[in-house]
Amino acid sequence: MTNRTAAIRYARALFDVAVAERTDLQQLEAELGAFAGLFTAHPDLEKVLLNPAIPAPRKRVLVAEIGRRMSLAPVLSKLMVLLAERDRLIILPDLVAAYRDRLLKYRHVVRAEVTTAAPLGADRAAAIEQSLARATGRTVALETRVDPSLIGGMVARVNDTVYDGSLTRQLQKIRERLGAGR
Repeated sequence: MTNRTAAIRYARALFDVAVAERTDLQQLEAELGAFAGLFTAHPDLEKVLLNPAIPAPRKRVLVAEIGRRMSLAPVLSKLMVLLAERDRLIILPDLVAAYRDRLLKYRHVVRAEVTTAAPLGADRAAAIEQSLARATGRTVALETRVDPSLIGGMVARVNDTVYDGSLTRQLQKIRERLGAGR
């Protein structure tokens, strides 16, 4: 089983238990992100917890202590200890991403990434967000990026669907049509 597959399974289990126990799902996401952030903030901690030469029982004790000091939700603390016992803390970044995806799906929210040639104003971003919400039938969490190579227009990516309304793409289409007419 790949790390991504394992992370998705653990995220699903964490989410399902949290829902059953009526745990604050948003708070759980924040705590999970904070725990994973420790690896980035403290590279030495990451080296210790991911080192296969260090026995799993030692990692378990360390993770339990970290969970206690961070006041993690019991369900999250238990999961982190379990991952330490099984020497699976390497999946933590994928676990965070999978949990966040599950939370968005549960709330009927879809992520959308919009890339434009120039920065969008707040009113224009809100209008795009509303249009994408109508097109998808879900609430949209919009992220914007700037890519000057687009020249103009925009590219919207919603899950696996890409809406390419960039000037660059339109010019490519014209070029293809002109080339086909020869």
